[in-house]
Amino acid sequence: MGNMEFSPSIPASLAPFFQEYDLAQLNRVRSRFTMIERVLQFGDRQEIRWLFTVYPKPEIRDWVSRWGDEALPEPHRTFWKLVLATA
Repeated sequence: MGNMEFSPSIPASLAPFFQEYDLAQLNRVRSRFTMIERVLQFGDRQEIRWLFTVYPKPEIRDWVSRWGDEALPEPHRTFWKLVLATA
């Protein structure tokens, strides 16, 4: 078992969306804003599934409610508000 501070094996397919980071060193607590934002915006089904295993749905819902208008472009913002019922 690894240190719970570090995200469990970030999918390599997400690397293009975290070019300024060393994926192996991303801290899932300190980097949660960026990780949630980028996976909700750019992730495919498998990567989104991964996100929901790393962060509980209520945390992602709270993030969308608090930061979605500012951080997510359309149509991602509306989609995630509908999916997570934060509207």
